[in-house]
Amino acid sequence: MKSIEMDKTGERGDFEWVYNDQPHTSRRKEILAKYPEIKSLMGPDPQLKWVVTGMVLTQLLACYMVHDLPWKWVLFWSYGFGGCINHSLTLAIHDISHNVAFGNKLARLNRWFAIWANLPIGLPYSASFKKYHIDHHRYLGGDGLDVDIPTDAEGWFFCTPLRKVLWLFLQPLFYALRPLVVNPKPVSRLEMMNAAVQFAVNFVIFYLWGLKPIVYLIAGSILCMGLHPISGHFIAEHYMFLKGHETYSYYGPLNWITFNVGYHMEHHDFPSIPGSKLPQVKKMAAEYYDSLPQHTSWTRVLWDFVFDDSIGPYTRIKREYKLVKQE
Repeated sequence: MKSIEMDKTGERGDFEWVYNDQPHTSRRKEILAKYPEIKSLMGPDPQLKWVVTGMVLTQLLACYMVHDLPWKWVLFWSYGFGGCINHSLTLAIHDISHNVAFGNKLARLNRWFAIWANLPIGLPYSASFKKYHIDHHRYLGGDGLDVDIPTDAEGWFFCTPLRKVLWLFLQPLFYALRPLVVNPKPVSRLEMMNAAVQFAVNFVIFYLWGLKPIVYLIAGSILCMGLHPISGHFIAEHYMFLKGHETYSYYGPLNWITFNVGYHMEHHDFPSIPGSKLPQVKKMAAEYYDSLPQHTSWTRVLWDFVFDDSIGPYTRIKREYKLVKQE
């Protein structure tokens, strides 16, 4: 295993522009040629729907349990418990966006199941995520295509420790608004259905138990997708901690509650393999992954991001894709 010791290159004033293709395409072909049995891991995860449903029902039960609590305890449990579940559900939605809940032949059922997984998050998210996440895989680092990459304004302004802490805290806001600036797309019918179902369920919860459960859900989602140890994966996945490396894996225990999103190199190499089976990819093709840089702690990732001058929103690899955007 090769842990990361950061390059100290000083404060950046631009992204790292490259003129080659993303590495996942060629590595996927090479691994499949050597280990064709990896194809057997592709397809739906039969346990995913039950795990996600259990998490959704747990949050609905929690809505009932917090409705009589003092506000300070609502916020405490929102950050310490409910937000962790909601962040985990966003990563379940990430998995579901690759049709691994019910398979490619039942793509529409995957979309509706993602809306079900979305309910405890409190804000409509799943349909829009699916629309943009495909571009993130297909055009990794693509200028004007991959909305996972911060804007120039973010890179320019959030360049000091205090500002980077603020950027981490506001990360959910930037993830929501950045696509509208970088790569706006028409609102789809599914997105409208996602919003209608979400707000209808929110209204029912409010009608039954008042405002506190709504705050519990939405505050938990925002707080735990911002400045929270689990949120270290947002930075760990693609920020260039070592020059020339744009995707990193993390193999630590937080994978147990995040659908193995830490196996991120493996995921980008094989996006149609469910998160539950990504450890098997690493085991089968160990020589391709063990020698690559990897993170050992998402909390350490956040610390380094804030206090290392060489790391910030600009620390991303970008490339131009020669195509005309079709939207």
